[in-house]
Amino acid sequence: MAVIQKYGKNHGPDLVCHKENHPSDKVGTPGCHKKWPEHNTHWSRPVARVWTVVLLLGTCLLYCARVAMPICAVSMAEKFKWSKRESGMVLGSFFWGYCFTQVFGGYVSDRVGGEKVLLLSAAAWGSMTAFTPILAHFCSQPILSMTLARFLMGLLQGVHYPSLASLCSQKVVESERGFLMSTVGSGSYLGTLVIGGAGSLMLDLYGWESVFYVSGLLSVLWAYCMWKYLLKGEGPIITLESLGSSGPQSKLSKRHWLRLLKQPAVCAVIVTHLCTASTFFTLLSWLPTYFKDTFPDAKGWVFNVIPWLVAIPSSLLSGCLSDNLISQGFDTASVRKLMQFFSMGVSSVFTLLLCGTTTFPWAVAFVSATMGFTTFSHSGVSVNVQDLAPSCAGALFGVMNTCGAFSGVLMVYFSGYLIESTGSWATVFALITAVNLLGLCTFLAFAEARRVDIDSSKVRHHNIHI
Repeated sequence: MAVIQKYGKNHGPDLVCHKENHPSDKVGTPGCHKKWPEHNTHWSRPVARVWTVVLLLGTCLLYCARVAMPICAVSMAEKFKWSKRESGMVLGSFFWGYCFTQVFGGYVSDRVGGEKVLLLSAAAWGSMTAFTPILAHFCSQPILSMTLARFLMGLLQGVHYPSLASLCSQKVVESERGFLMSTVGSGSYLGTLVIGGAGSLMLDLYGWESVFYVSGLLSVLWAYCMWKYLLKGEGPIITLESLGSSGPQSKLSKRHWLRLLKQPAVCAVIVTHLCTASTFFTLLSWLPTYFKDTFPDAKGWVFNVIPWLVAIPSSLLSGCLSDNLISQGFDTASVRKLMQFFSMGVSSVFTLLLCGTTTFPWAVAFVSATMGFTTFSHSGVSVNVQDLAPSCAGALFGVMNTCGAFSGVLMVYFSGYLIESTGSWATVFALITAVNLLGLCTFLAFAEARRVDIDSSKVRHHNIHI
């Protein structure tokens, strides 16, 4: 091993030199290496914990704003006389906008810093959420204004996760990335629970407008507090000069990008994330319908709440487990593969169990186990992109998420076709299992954790052998 990372009292990264014992090693050069200037920007552990809580809350509010429309869709359809097709057009327009800004958001985050992009986007989509009722009431064609509003919401929220990946790769040391990403990722489940409970209550007591006002204004308040207390409220957030200059985290030319995308490990994370996103979107979209069709007398709050209550601690557990294994000296690539095995392999076992005849309690248990193990991907493929290409992790994650979003929409539609043509839910669960196994086999075969975004023949002092 050419370079070993050690942590001091503040757990900041320190590069310690050792003589090279293996000249044939692909990464690293013989002799003693100096410290990287870039690594001085890593957060200390106390600072990282503060940011973890802040980003968890931000992701929670992101999903509160995102799910506000689905919760209010029935009331809005009654108010504005929308048909099922028109309601579907409004709801579906979000995902088309969501696909288009993934790569752009990651690219800008790699240049100027993910925290700045997160701040600006949160202020924008929070304002859009708060103004949604006004647009609906004062526009002569509410169906058009709401479709456009949801499309813009997708555009603005599409930068969130690529910016998180970029920020994590720039500011968090390798042995703590799993905990941060899994904790922040659990914010999506927490947000779904919060808006499902509090949003439904506000809907009944104060009308559908209140759901948008509260979730939107809280999001804007979160962005303000982040700017005021974490970024210290100093100067412009993003300047034209910072966008035009190539910062330390964005040094790859088009030629290097082509070389990067030809790497088997990079292709593996893209394919695996595509499969993970496709199966997750399918489960998220069709599980409520599955329970209503199979167990018509069951209470909706049981199968709409319990799986997410299981997913939150499961996501936190995966992050703690992966970081602990890496800290103990286990190979990073092996840890990422283990987490992905739980996410796609073990979860598929419980998905297959849904194919047979079962009772309602067992079905809820199988679904909860499936969703719980699925969250382990936050410490697997989602973090692996930061291992491979920290200099462009945001943009590369954007590519992954774009592919995942498009494939997810297609798989949701195809699953609906299977249900209609066969009349059997077993075909959908079998499809989910097949896609999961495809992604898992790809990841186990080709995944790595060494840097592939730099040319070791030209860059002598910027290599970490993991």
